[in-house]
Amino acid sequence: MNESRIQRNARLLSTRSLLVALTLCAALLVALLFSSPVAHAFFEDQYENLEYALHPSPALAYEIGARHFDGTNPAEYDIDRATYFFQLAAEQDPTYPYLYHELARISFLKGNYAHALAQINFQISMHGDSEPNSYYERALIEAYMGDYADAGRDYQYFLKFDPNGWAGLNDYAWVLLKTGRPHDALDITQQGVARFPDNPWLLNTNSIALYEVGDIKDAKTQVQAAETAVANITQAQWLQAYPGNDPSIAAEGIAALKHAIDVNMHSILLASATSTVQLKQP
Repeated sequence: MNESRIQRNARLLSTRSLLVALTLCAALLVALLFSSPVAHAFFEDQYENLEYALHPSPALAYEIGARHFDGTNPAEYDIDRATYFFQLAAEQDPTYPYLYHELARISFLKGNYAHALAQINFQISMHGDSEPNSYYERALIEAYMGDYADAGRDYQYFLKFDPNGWAGLNDYAWVLLKTGRPHDALDITQQGVARFPDNPWLLNTNSIALYEVGDIKDAKTQVQAAETAVANITQAQWLQAYPGNDPSIAAEGIAALKHAIDVNMHSILLASATSTVQLKQP
């Protein structure tokens, strides 16, 4: 009787769980002996592996994946590990909320736009309006693929669910500019700037729209405001705007935004000087 109970208990611990537990002990020893960031990260990874091995579920896999796909937490960010756990979740339950949305975001960040589009289409086919952020993600993917017409439709649809978010307004205006609709882009960015007067992305796009419709004076005012606003932007704010991006490129991303504003500033100031000269001519 006792022997049978022991045998049953022994079968509860799988070979895989035992190996993971031994690895965890080894990792703990390394962490205690060397107490380095590398050892700590290794220990954390093995703890997650053991946690999942003992309690496998799509919810836990998604939770761990999301933890490693959060750019606002640089210590945990690991896009490959996030991919691994999101895929584990997909193997168990491909319909899990926002799962394929996250997989599409990863494919997009890796530059695999076609795969990202297929994944986000699968996400939308399953969840539709119940997870409206996926329309924003699809619009972003379509825009980077040069499909501005479909991107515009998806941004417009997304804004029905989130009409006050600055990112949706800014990106929609960018697509409108790409499709030769500067007046519409101006209307959208004016709405955005009214709500977010110190947002460098919106101020910059608004200055471009003003420039495109021929309002050089106001374009100059807005691009100067964008230059002031971007000077104060922090890496934390940039990561908040791009939450899935690698935290290590935050400084590079801010520099790219500053450069874009500088280029626009040069073009607008040049146009302003030219128009001033023309006004003085008889």
